[in-house]
Amino acid sequence: MCGRFALKATTKDIEKLKPGIIVNSDVLASDNISPMQNISIITNDNSDLLLESANWGFIPKWAKDKSIGSKMFNARAETIDEKPSFRSSFQNRRCLIPASHFYEWQKTDRIKQKIPFKIDVINQSFFFFAGIWDEWKDENSNIIKSATIITTEPNSLMSTIHHRMPVILNINHVDLWLNVTSNSTILKKFLESYSSESMSLTELPPDYFKNKYKANESQELF
Repeated sequence: MCGRFALKATTKDIEKLKPGIIVNSDVLASDNISPMQNISIITNDNSDLLLESANWGFIPKWAKDKSIGSKMFNARAETIDEKPSFRSSFQNRRCLIPASHFYEWQKTDRIKQKIPFKIDVINQSFFFFAGIWDEWKDENSNIIKSATIITTEPNSLMSTIHHRMPVILNINHVDLWLNVTSNSTILKKFLESYSSESMSLTELPPDYFKNKYKANESQELF
């Protein structure tokens, strides 16, 4: 599961990593990014890499209203090529979602409230979640672009605090992930848990996020 993350990169950081990218929207940096907020995504449109913004919370074309996105901010790697809501986007509309770290909460017997953790990729100031996107049109014909983060089984480090984790793409798989001609069978193999040895957990004080936000304990995985 991934319900909160942070991005401290700048537009120039993205441009340095991906030369020639077309900036349609500057990087939306924040230490507290939550579902239904706008996030930065990188898409591939006719071989052009685009830095854009999208609603974090997937809104399928058939949705009656955009509120469904609040329940679809994650998509399971195991069924993403089967679920009607996600299947077409997995095949044709994949994206990168840049992040600097993400947060997860652990249930504990020590205290009644959950303990927050910050999860980083060692020696990387930012990395990319695997995502998919779509466009939805409201009753006024306004087009809303939306995206979701793909999740998978946890590695040995993440399994100590949670039963899911976001898919972090190996840097060698980034270009293939964005390539619209890539084979879906090969792409599914990218949706594995990231190496535990390349990640770190930092336990935060229980009240670290007080007055910022409250962990949503009712969010579901899809």
